[in-house]
Amino acid sequence: MIYRRRRGRQGLPGGFFTFQDAQNHVISGPGYGDHITLSDELGNQWRGIAERQSDDTVRYIFRDQDGNAISGVSDGTGITLRDEKGKTWRGYVD
Repeated sequence: MIYRRRRGRQGLPGGFFTFQDAQNHVISGPGYGDHITLSDELGNQWRGIAERQSDDTVRYIFRDQDGNAISGVSDGTGITLRDEKGKTWRGYVD
């Protein structure tokens, strides 16, 4: 029998991203890896990237046209983001 070494997850997540904060504001949009584009309820566009880390988590960084940033990590069960004001956004990828 031939055994092969199993590799960990190599690809970056892609699909339709949906994030929601405590006040039920929603940011959502499509994307994959280095090209993720989200829009919020006010029409602001958030562009971002996903980077796989050495411990198999994924780090997300999003910026809008005004220079505001939202960043966070995914551990495989969900995504948690935090903006510059300390507001927390929870989300997932479909």
